[in-house]
Amino acid sequence: MTRHVLRLLAVLVLAVLCLQLWFAGRIALMRALAPESTSFQRSEIVRLLKEKHQVAWSQTWVDDAQLPATLKRAVIASEDDSFAEHGGVDWDALKGAWQKNEKAQARAAARGKATAKVIGGSTITQQLAKNLFLSGERTLLRKGQELVITLMLEALLDKRRILEIYLNSVEWGEGLFGAQAAARHYFRVDAARLGAFEAARLAVMLPAPKRFERQPSGPYVMGRAGIIAGRMNSAQLP
Repeated sequence: MTRHVLRLLAVLVLAVLCLQLWFAGRIALMRALAPESTSFQRSEIVRLLKEKHQVAWSQTWVDDAQLPATLKRAVIASEDDSFAEHGGVDWDALKGAWQKNEKAQARAAARGKATAKVIGGSTITQQLAKNLFLSGERTLLRKGQELVITLMLEALLDKRRILEIYLNSVEWGEGLFGAQAAARHYFRVDAARLGAFEAARLAVMLPAPKRFERQPSGPYVMGRAGIIAGRMNSAQLP
Protein backbone atom coordinates (compact mmCIF):
# COMPACT_ATOMS: atom_id res chain seq x y z
CA MET A 1 0.00 0.00 0.00
CA THR A 2 2.77 2.42 0.98
CA ARG A 3 4.65 1.64 -2.24
CA HIS A 4 1.57 2.50 -4.34
CA VAL A 5 1.14 5.79 -2.46
CA LEU A 6 4.78 6.68 -3.02
CA ARG A 7 4.49 5.88 -6.71
CA LEU A 8 1.38 8.04 -6.97
CA LEU A 9 3.14 10.91 -5.21
CA ALA A 10 6.14 10.52 -7.52
CA VAL A 11 3.87 10.68 -10.57
CA LEU A 12 2.14 13.78 -9.21
CA VAL A 13 5.46 15.51 -8.50
CA LEU A 14 6.70 14.63 -11.98
CA ALA A 15 3.49 15.96 -13.53
CA VAL A 16 3.82 19.24 -11.61
CA LEU A 17 7.45 19.60 -12.67
CA CYS A 18 6.58 18.93 -16.31
CA LEU A 19 3.83 21.56 -16.12
CA GLN A 20 6.29 24.13 -14.75
CA LEU A 21 8.76 23.30 -17.52
CA TRP A 22 5.98 23.78 -20.07
CA PHE A 23 5.19 27.21 -18.61
CA ALA A 24 8.88 28.12 -18.63
CA GLY A 25 9.25 27.03 -22.24
CA ARG A 26 6.23 29.06 -23.35
CA ILE A 27 7.55 32.13 -21.54
CA ALA A 28 11.04 31.72 -23.02
CA LEU A 29 9.51 31.71 -26.51
CA MET A 30 7.87 35.05 -25.70
CA ARG A 31 11.27 36.69 -25.70
CA ALA A 32 11.04 36.58 -29.49
CA LEU A 33 7.43 35.66 -30.33
CA ALA A 34 4.24 37.40 -29.27
CA PRO A 35 1.65 35.09 -27.68
CA GLU A 36 -1.12 34.29 -30.17
CA SER A 37 -3.75 34.33 -27.42
CA THR A 38 -4.10 34.13 -23.65
CA SER A 39 -6.05 31.78 -21.43
CA PHE A 40 -8.38 34.63 -20.49
CA GLN A 41 -9.01 35.50 -24.14
CA ARG A 42 -9.83 31.90 -25.00
CA SER A 43 -12.28 31.70 -22.09
CA GLU A 44 -13.90 34.93 -23.33
CA ILE A 45 -14.32 33.45 -26.81
CA VAL A 46 -16.10 30.44 -25.32
CA ARG A 47 -18.31 32.68 -23.19
CA LEU A 48 -19.26 34.92 -26.11
CA LEU A 49 -20.11 31.91 -28.27
CA LYS A 50 -22.32 30.45 -25.54
CA GLU A 51 -24.06 33.68 -24.58
CA LYS A 52 -24.25 35.58 -27.88
CA HIS A 53 -23.52 32.91 -30.49
CA GLN A 54 -20.96 35.20 -32.11
CA VAL A 55 -17.57 36.70 -31.30
CA ALA A 56 -17.01 40.40 -31.88
CA TRP A 57 -13.25 40.73 -31.49
CA SER A 58 -10.68 43.49 -31.89
CA GLN A 59 -6.96 43.11 -31.23
CA THR A 60 -3.89 44.33 -33.13
CA TRP A 61 -0.36 43.83 -31.84
CA VAL A 62 1.88 46.89 -31.83
CA ASP A 63 5.57 46.72 -30.95
CA ASP A 64 7.03 48.45 -27.93
CA ALA A 65 8.29 51.36 -30.04
CA GLN A 66 4.69 52.16 -31.08
CA LEU A 67 3.37 52.04 -27.51
CA PRO A 68 3.50 55.64 -26.26
CA ALA A 69 5.28 56.58 -23.05
CA THR A 70 2.06 58.33 -22.01
CA LEU A 71 0.18 55.02 -21.87
CA LYS A 72 3.03 53.14 -20.21
CA ARG A 73 3.34 55.80 -17.51
CA ALA A 74 -0.44 55.98 -17.01
CA VAL A 75 -0.81 52.21 -16.60
CA ILE A 76 2.15 51.99 -14.23
CA ALA A 77 0.84 54.96 -12.18
CA SER A 78 -2.63 53.42 -11.99
CA GLU A 79 -1.92 49.71 -11.68
CA ASP A 80 1.58 49.18 -10.29
CA ASP A 81 3.65 52.23 -9.36
CA SER A 82 6.67 50.16 -8.31
CA PHE A 83 6.66 48.01 -11.47
CA ALA A 84 10.21 48.97 -12.50
CA GLU A 85 11.60 48.11 -9.07
CA HIS A 86 9.93 44.98 -7.70
CA GLY A 87 10.74 41.39 -8.60
CA GLY A 88 7.22 40.52 -9.69
CA VAL A 89 5.34 40.84 -6.40
CA ASP A 90 4.82 44.06 -4.44
CA TRP A 91 4.58 42.59 -0.96
CA ASP A 92 3.70 45.93 0.66
CA ALA A 93 0.80 46.47 -1.76
CA LEU A 94 -0.34 42.87 -1.22
CA LYS A 95 -0.31 43.33 2.55
CA GLY A 96 -2.22 46.60 2.24
CA ALA A 97 -4.86 44.99 0.01
CA TRP A 98 -5.20 42.08 2.45
CA GLN A 99 -5.78 44.46 5.37
CA LYS A 100 -8.35 46.50 3.43
CA ASN A 101 -10.19 43.33 2.42
CA GLU A 102 -10.26 42.12 6.04
CA LYS A 103 -11.78 45.43 7.16
CA ALA A 104 -14.27 45.39 4.28
CA GLN A 105 -15.32 41.84 5.17
CA ALA A 106 -15.81 42.85 8.81
CA ARG A 107 -17.99 45.81 7.79
CA ALA A 108 -20.00 43.59 5.43
CA ALA A 109 -20.56 41.04 8.19
CA ALA A 110 -21.71 43.80 10.56
CA ARG A 111 -24.28 44.86 7.97
CA GLY A 112 -25.48 41.31 7.44
CA LYS A 113 -23.87 40.91 4.01
CA ALA A 114 -22.13 37.69 3.03
CA THR A 115 -19.26 39.20 1.06
CA ALA A 116 -17.59 42.51 0.34
CA LYS A 117 -15.85 43.87 -2.74
CA VAL A 118 -12.36 42.37 -3.01
CA ILE A 119 -9.48 44.82 -3.50
CA GLY A 120 -6.58 43.40 -5.50
CA GLY A 121 -2.89 43.95 -4.82
CA SER A 122 -1.59 42.23 -7.94
CA THR A 123 1.28 43.70 -9.92
CA ILE A 124 1.31 44.04 -13.70
CA THR A 125 3.44 40.89 -13.88
CA GLN A 126 0.98 38.94 -11.73
CA GLN A 127 -1.93 40.11 -13.85
CA LEU A 128 -0.08 39.01 -16.98
CA ALA A 129 0.72 35.61 -15.44
CA LYS A 130 -2.96 35.04 -14.66
CA ASN A 131 -4.20 36.25 -18.04
CA LEU A 132 -1.67 34.24 -20.04
CA PHE A 133 -2.09 30.85 -18.44
CA LEU A 134 -4.67 30.59 -15.66
CA SER A 135 -8.38 30.63 -14.92
CA GLY A 136 -10.17 33.33 -12.99
CA GLU A 137 -11.00 31.12 -10.00
CA ARG A 138 -9.79 32.30 -6.59
CA THR A 139 -8.14 29.31 -4.93
CA LEU A 140 -4.93 28.92 -2.96
CA LEU A 141 -3.59 26.47 -5.54
CA ARG A 142 -4.24 28.89 -8.41
CA LYS A 143 -2.62 31.78 -6.51
CA GLY A 144 0.41 29.59 -5.83
CA GLN A 145 0.74 28.75 -9.52
CA GLU A 146 0.32 32.44 -10.36
CA LEU A 147 3.26 33.27 -8.08
CA VAL A 148 5.48 30.67 -9.74
CA ILE A 149 4.61 31.92 -13.24
CA THR A 150 5.16 35.52 -12.10
CA LEU A 151 8.69 34.68 -10.96
CA MET A 152 9.31 32.87 -14.26
CA LEU A 153 8.18 35.93 -16.24
CA GLU A 154 10.52 38.16 -14.26
CA ALA A 155 13.42 35.73 -14.66
CA LEU A 156 13.02 35.01 -18.38
CA LEU A 157 11.76 38.36 -19.74
CA ASP A 158 12.87 41.90 -19.10
CA LYS A 159 10.44 44.47 -17.72
CA ARG A 160 10.02 46.20 -21.07
CA ARG A 161 8.91 42.97 -22.73
CA ILE A 162 6.54 42.15 -19.86
CA LEU A 163 4.88 45.55 -20.20
CA GLU A 164 4.75 45.22 -23.99
CA ILE A 165 2.94 41.86 -23.80
CA TYR A 166 0.62 43.13 -21.07
CA LEU A 167 -0.43 46.24 -23.00
CA ASN A 168 -1.07 44.19 -26.14
CA SER A 169 -3.16 41.48 -24.46
CA VAL A 170 -5.05 43.11 -21.58
CA GLU A 171 -8.83 43.53 -21.84
CA TRP A 172 -10.28 47.01 -22.44
CA GLY A 173 -13.90 46.02 -23.05
CA GLU A 174 -15.92 43.04 -24.23
CA GLY A 175 -13.97 41.47 -27.09
CA LEU A 176 -11.57 44.42 -26.99
CA PHE A 177 -7.94 43.59 -26.27
CA GLY A 178 -4.72 45.55 -26.37
CA ALA A 179 -3.78 49.22 -26.54
CA GLN A 180 -4.23 49.62 -30.30
CA ALA A 181 -7.78 48.25 -30.28
CA ALA A 182 -8.66 50.37 -27.24
CA ALA A 183 -7.24 53.57 -28.74
CA ARG A 184 -9.11 53.01 -32.01
CA HIS A 185 -12.37 52.11 -30.25
CA TYR A 186 -12.53 54.89 -27.68
CA PHE A 187 -10.62 57.74 -29.36
CA ARG A 188 -10.41 56.85 -33.07
CA VAL A 189 -6.62 57.21 -33.06
CA ASP A 190 -3.70 54.78 -33.14
CA ALA A 191 -2.14 53.90 -29.80
CA ALA A 192 1.01 55.81 -30.73
CA ARG A 193 -1.00 59.05 -30.85
CA LEU A 194 -2.66 58.80 -27.43
CA GLY A 195 -2.41 61.99 -25.40
CA ALA A 196 -1.71 62.04 -21.67
CA PHE A 197 -5.33 62.36 -20.54
CA GLU A 198 -6.58 59.80 -23.06
CA ALA A 199 -3.93 57.36 -21.81
CA ALA A 200 -4.97 58.06 -18.22
CA ARG A 201 -8.61 57.32 -19.06
CA LEU A 202 -7.65 53.95 -20.56
CA ALA A 203 -5.51 53.13 -17.54
CA VAL A 204 -8.41 53.86 -15.16
CA MET A 205 -10.61 51.38 -17.05
CA LEU A 206 -8.29 48.39 -16.56
CA PRO A 207 -9.59 47.04 -13.23
CA ALA A 208 -13.16 46.73 -14.60
CA PRO A 209 -13.18 47.29 -18.38
CA LYS A 210 -16.59 45.73 -19.03
CA ARG A 211 -18.17 48.05 -16.46
CA PHE A 212 -16.37 51.21 -17.52
CA GLU A 213 -16.89 50.68 -21.26
CA ARG A 214 -20.58 51.51 -20.73
CA GLN A 215 -19.60 55.01 -19.59
CA PRO A 216 -15.99 55.65 -20.67
CA SER A 217 -16.55 59.37 -20.03
CA GLY A 218 -18.40 58.87 -16.74
CA PRO A 219 -17.66 60.96 -13.63
CA TYR A 220 -15.51 58.32 -11.93
CA VAL A 221 -13.36 57.63 -15.00
CA MET A 222 -12.84 61.32 -15.72
CA GLY A 223 -12.10 62.23 -12.11
CA ARG A 224 -9.74 59.31 -11.55
CA ALA A 225 -8.03 59.99 -14.90
CA GLY A 226 -7.21 63.50 -13.70
CA ILE A 227 -5.48 62.03 -10.64
CA ILE A 228 -3.54 59.49 -12.75
CA ALA A 229 -2.52 62.19 -15.25
CA GLY A 230 -1.02 64.13 -12.35
CA ARG A 231 1.03 61.11 -11.28
CA MET A 232 2.28 60.09 -14.71
CA ASN A 233 5.46 62.18 -14.80
CA SER A 234 6.75 60.47 -11.65
CA ALA A 235 6.01 56.95 -12.98
CA GLN A 236 9.29 55.14 -13.67
CA LEU A 237 9.54 53.35 -17.00
CA PRO A 238 11.55 50.12 -17.30
